[in-house]
Amino acid sequence: MSAEKSKPSRSAVPPAETPRADPARAAAERKPAADALDLAPEELREADLEEEDEASGEGLGPPEAPSAETRGRRVWKKKDMPGGLWLKCENCGQMIYRKELEEKGMVCPACEFHFTLPGRERIAMLLDAGTWKEEFAGLTALDRLHFKDQVPYSEKVRRTVERSGQNEALLCGAGAIEGRPVVLAVLDFSFLGGSMGEVVGEKIALAADLARTRKLPLLIFTSSGGARMHEGMLSLLQMAKTSAALASLNDAGGVSICVLTHPTTGGVTASFASVCDLTLAEPGALIGFAGPRVIATTIKQELPPGFQRAEFLVEKGQVDAIVRRADLRPTLARLLDFVPPRRKPASR
Repeated sequence: MSAEKSKPSRSAVPPAETPRADPARAAAERKPAADALDLAPEELREADLEEEDEASGEGLGPPEAPSAETRGRRVWKKKDMPGGLWLKCENCGQMIYRKELEEKGMVCPACEFHFTLPGRERIAMLLDAGTWKEEFAGLTALDRLHFKDQVPYSEKVRRTVERSGQNEALLCGAGAIEGRPVVLAVLDFSFLGGSMGEVVGEKIALAADLARTRKLPLLIFTSSGGARMHEGMLSLLQMAKTSAALASLNDAGGVSICVLTHPTTGGVTASFASVCDLTLAEPGALIGFAGPRVIATTIKQELPPGFQRAEFLVEKGQVDAIVRRADLRPTLARLLDFVPPRRKPASR
């Protein structure tokens, strides 16, 4: 009986009190970590939210409070992560590592969609190293109509020139493909959508004249949204001008080849891109005048599958052949071997 009395009762032992968190003390502990990483309060809160998003889930219970070190490390990594490492394919939606895409010539490894290439990258990929010599690079656009939108046309051109490092959408010059000399003209979509204004039309005409005088084949790569609306009727006049220049080259016995790339539309398609001696295209390239949606709305009919794509146009005879980007150099070199010696100009 005395032994039982000497046993302490469980109810007699007072329960240990849970210490309450001191907000001031917690803030003081967090401050050194924040100061060490130079993090703003909103960045710390963002890190807390990221931790909560990752830790919470069905049946997992409330997330544990992240330490200041974990928060700081997570935000530090986020700040140091460079952008543009991954690109999404426009065709299949696949996420592609940029370096892998560049190694494959800007062609999707999943579906072989051919991304639009900047003009200088196209030249470097196509021509023999060290053979490119640019011509007529000093020509610049004029704002004859004083076109004003949210940004005046003259200011828009100035900004684009500063950003791209070139004066116009067309790069023109001479080079060689596997030792075969050519005159080359390349439209750069990154310069105002590769649109055709007075300068682009003039440089196409000058390229045709250069090919005629040097007795070289003319090779054109197109990637354009069409005539440049900022120049109004002056841009539409380039359709006749460029077509006439190619006709003069043909009359003089010259040869012209056009490679249609994604996208080639509007007045460019309706003029010099469609009147060369040989017309090639890259796979899947959008080629047309008006857009498919505009056409479908106008004629009130459903368009056939693949309408205005390179494969569709090959079947209809508008394009002679489709050539993959990786095969362009050897294919063009073989075609240039078939160019006949310059014949005498046709009599009128």
